Amino acid sequence: MPSHRVDNSRSQWYISSIFLLFWLLLFQAVVVPLFNSLPNAKTRHESSKGVFIAQRAMENLYNLTNIGPKVVGSFNNENKTVQYLLNELALIKEQVLDDYFDIEIDHQQVSGSYIHWTMVNMYQGVQNLVIKLSPKNCTGDAYLLVNSHFDSKPTSPSAGGGQMIATILEVLRVMSTTREPFENPIVFLLNGAEENPMQASHGFVTKHKWAKKCKVFLNLDGYGGGGRVLLAQSSPDHAWLVEYYKSYVKHPFATVMAEDILEDFPVDTDFSILTKYMPGLNLAQSINSYTYQTKLDSYNIISSDSLQSIGDDVLSLVRAFGNAKELQDIEEHAGGTPVFFDFLGLTVVGYSKVWLVNWTVAGATIFLIVLYLFKISCMSNVSIRAVIGFFVPVLILQIFAFYLGWILPIWVAKIFDSCGRSLTYFSSPSLMFGLYVCPSLFGLCLPSIIVMPMCRGHAVSYARVLHLFILNQALILAFLTIYFTCSGYKSAYVITWTLIFFDLQLLINLILPDVQFSWTGALLICHGFSFFYVTYLQYTLIKTVTPVMGLLGRSENPDHYIALINAMGTILAMGFLIPLVNMFRRPFAVLFYLLVIFVLSIILASTPFGFPYRPITNVQRVPYLQVRRTFFDYNGTISKDDSGYLFNFQDRHGHTPLESTVNLNGLVGISEDCEKFMMCGHPLFDHHWVKNRMDLMWLPREKLIDPPRVPEVDLLSKFVHPDNKTIHYKFKINVTDHTSIFIQPYKNVNVKNWTFPMKYIEHQPPYHIYFSYGNNNSPLFFFIDFNKSNGDFEEPLFEMGVSGHFIGDKGDKISQDFANSFPDFAATIQWPTSYQQFIF
Repeated sequence: MPSHRVDNSRSQWYISSIFLLFWLLLFQAVVVPLFNSLPNAKTRHESSKGVFIAQRAMENLYNLTNIGPKVVGSFNNENKTVQYLLNELALIKEQVLDDYFDIEIDHQQVSGSYIHWTMVNMYQGVQNLVIKLSPKNCTGDAYLLVNSHFDSKPTSPSAGGGQMIATILEVLRVMSTTREPFENPIVFLLNGAEENPMQASHGFVTKHKWAKKCKVFLNLDGYGGGGRVLLAQSSPDHAWLVEYYKSYVKHPFATVMAEDILEDFPVDTDFSILTKYMPGLNLAQSINSYTYQTKLDSYNIISSDSLQSIGDDVLSLVRAFGNAKELQDIEEHAGGTPVFFDFLGLTVVGYSKVWLVNWTVAGATIFLIVLYLFKISCMSNVSIRAVIGFFVPVLILQIFAFYLGWILPIWVAKIFDSCGRSLTYFSSPSLMFGLYVCPSLFGLCLPSIIVMPMCRGHAVSYARVLHLFILNQALILAFLTIYFTCSGYKSAYVITWTLIFFDLQLLINLILPDVQFSWTGALLICHGFSFFYVTYLQYTLIKTVTPVMGLLGRSENPDHYIALINAMGTILAMGFLIPLVNMFRRPFAVLFYLLVIFVLSIILASTPFGFPYRPITNVQRVPYLQVRRTFFDYNGTISKDDSGYLFNFQDRHGHTPLESTVNLNGLVGISEDCEKFMMCGHPLFDHHWVKNRMDLMWLPREKLIDPPRVPEVDLLSKFVHPDNKTIHYKFKINVTDHTSIFIQPYKNVNVKNWTFPMKYIEHQPPYHIYFSYGNNNSPLFFFIDFNKSNGDFEEPLFEMGVSGHFIGDKGDKISQDFANSFPDFAATIQWPTSYQQFIF
């Protein structure tokens, strides 16, 4: 039987490459502009319209960032920022429409503690500014809570986070001066201790007088500058929240995939605290976060158009929830854990019957494929058995193609990492196309390009065999949908919607006559929608995740995640399209061009173009502590007294890029110390440092560091209880605003009672008490009761380490000279620290 391949005279050899180039240009012409689309910033001239005015919000942001870093306990945070916000709130209160609204401002100072990850998170005198805006004479007791924080990480002016405080101020200003009514009182929480982490929001939700009346919350967080605000999380079992988002948001930007990512890689945000007490939405600005939490996180990285987009969305949602009747009885409307996503920023899709939708689509795909096999059998005048005889080998080949499309980028990531070339895309994202997308495309089309020339002259035509590759790609995706759905991943929706458009074209082709490659028309049109969405999501993930790759630490290969994002995006976007190059002459040319681009990308990655860091825009974060360590024996004598710099390198390269500039002679890992001393014998700053302690590095220093002061640890009392098996210790520590206490009972000694949460005793020692204060620097008093079954208290019972951190202090001249020796692409985050370890 003659081949049904398209006439070669009408398909020149270069057409296959033009075919692929067309989709790349389509992505650049449609997806990228829609992703970057933002409204024009509004000015004061439009303030009478009752809309969000970005110009006013930018002025607030400018003043907030000019204060500088706002670390909990610092004068900037506890005095300057609080006073600035109180002044702004007073101005807003003066302008409120008294005939329509009541406004109350409460200044909360709160203390408390809770268990967070592997530590007790204890706080004292942290501050909240809480504003309640209510309809005139309203007596309702169902409030909406809108939360964000004004504190920052060390060294950071925090423009990324500050833009959300500026947004809240402007939303409050607009709502209180516009004759647009709402039914539910709205509580705006400006909290002063989120970075510590989440202390102020915990203090509000557990102890504020309005907290129990708050029924729903919006949490606003900022990690970068630019783009729209992302709906990253929605509380489970409250699908109606997403319905409100769908109906009222003006610039939609959402994906439930962010929920899956944050479940696997949890981060510290107020959402994780608030969602334990009420349902809510987490809105995060997450684009361009390369300088987040560094000294470069400044006013000039924030776009007024971006802030207008954020403000439009927040104002719309606050007004919507302010009139939501669901707040009157939250439990009555509970139900459903939704899938949600936006399509190119144009609309939002959301639904809660996830299992039903995914299983239905996967089942429909399999059923339609079977039907189409019967159609091929009829159109080819062969038995269904003969068609299956082609289908099964093609299925094996397509599984292999799918595997190659996934594994080749992973191999590239591993090889680059082994050669010390990871993060080449960090400042040059265009390298991702050559390094990861091209290998994935190569793997996807290689089996079909090799095999298809052998498929001429068979009973099943060339065109129909090619169609079998497409059908098998859908079959693989159908089973993956079932697998990910059963595994609980809501991100399976991406595959589901790819299959929905595939099923649509398959239905069309079941109806239309099958003549050579006629089936490709419906495929190209229907899959075009999938292509747009998948590449849009892939681009979103790249823009959001790439900056985070500089924060994974030394033990993680960040290229693995970037390769995975690009591989899966390429497979879903191009898996139905790349086999179509076999319609044209010399499809092997496609393989050649993909290899050329790949090789050129490797060469570029090996030049300065592939160096990960750039001054100002794409920096390497380098946190370290200027440490003075003092160890005391049981009798109180000093057994060890030394100094050095303790590094917690944030990315895969660690100290390597710094060696040509900074004198790091003598730098060693501390893993051996972790075997000798409690908590490695170092002042681990917080739970992140504790988690990464095996990767920390120590640079000894000859001259001892003299910290601003050393916290005094006083044993106030010690006595044995009447049972003669329990001993009581009471301590007083003149703490710094950030202090960590480590406690390690010796063998056969157990904590029976103490000041801290009792449930934490169940955790595996050593115990970690992370303490900070805001506007109250009183000493910390605490007691511990230890139980020892043999009642022998004349020997050492436990060790206690106390670290005092002096954030904001530059240290002595040697430390300052050392900090100044770092290259301009490095953003150092450092301060003096004292560490004392006692034996009691």
